[in-house]
Amino acid sequence: MSYTVVNIRVIPRAGKSGISGTRGDAILVRLNAAPTDGAANAELIEVLADALGVPKRSVSIVSGERSRQKRVRVEGVTGEFVESKFGRV
Repeated sequence: MSYTVVNIRVIPRAGKSGISGTRGDAILVRLNAAPTDGAANAELIEVLADALGVPKRSVSIVSGERSRQKRVRVEGVTGEFVESKFGRV
């Protein structure tokens, strides 16, 4: 199965959750959830899964679980598909 690993920059406690473009080599994601008890990570997985049209089980955090800078693995998509959705990352 194909997969890609993408760099994510998270802004927790934002007014509204969603993809906000790119910052450097990372996709910028704003999350309404606070970064406590894994709430922001769970919301990140949900936002990315919805944006890419894959099930939540296909999205997993590879590194940066306790950081704003994360690396996320997405199964079932290619890097080209991610770039077509969010721009060059």
